[in-house]
Amino acid sequence: MVSLEIKDPRIGMVTITGVEVSRDLKHAQIFVISLGDATRQAEQLEGLRSAAGYMRGLLGRRLKIHTSPELHFHLDGSIERGFKLTQLIDEAIRQERPDPGPDATLPDVK
Repeated sequence: MVSLEIKDPRIGMVTITGVEVSRDLKHAQIFVISLGDATRQAEQLEGLRSAAGYMRGLLGRRLKIHTSPELHFHLDGSIERGFKLTQLIDEAIRQERPDPGPDATLPDVK
């Protein structure tokens, strides 16, 4: 729906990474990731938020439920946090291993 039916040029390419729906089905927290800097991500999030009412109407007609949830969009920082953690782990490993020096040879792999 986001990529095919929403025509807001601010949105562009976003990926929905998760949805949490309240027990009473009144609210849906939608987590998205997007490429670009913080300014671009803020524009995309604003575009999604402005289209939330339209998307809610589409969902209500498609799901055929009594009340369609109010859609709340959030940037998902888990990918970025995971990347930073990987960098920290790699750096810690590099600090623990002694530098073999320029004359070191690679082990034979069979």
